[in-house]
Amino acid sequence: MADQPAPQGPQGQKIQIHIDEAVADGHYSNLVAINHSPAEFVLDFVRMVPMVPKAKVQTRVLMAPIHAKSLVKALEQNIKKYEDQYGEIKTQSPDGHDKTFGFQA
Repeated sequence: MADQPAPQGPQGQKIQIHIDEAVADGHYSNLVAINHSPAEFVLDFVRMVPMVPKAKVQTRVLMAPIHAKSLVKALEQNIKKYEDQYGEIKTQSPDGHDKTFGFQA
């Protein structure tokens, strides 16, 4: 992963981020279930396996609506940077069919 500038807090100060080894391993997800209330967004990241009817939530992330909107903006910016460097991300399978599972709009 490329080095990224340190995030900045509300007053512009640099934030040092520490990540535990167990968290650094991460969780693979190919589906997200999103729910919301007036106060928060809930993102349940799931790993689905073909031909298996059950899927387990790997990670649940809760955030305020303003942070959810900031996340969307950050993802859009990073997807653009990625595609500028590596080319367009295809949203269909190589044979032209839509995916049968995974992240869907």
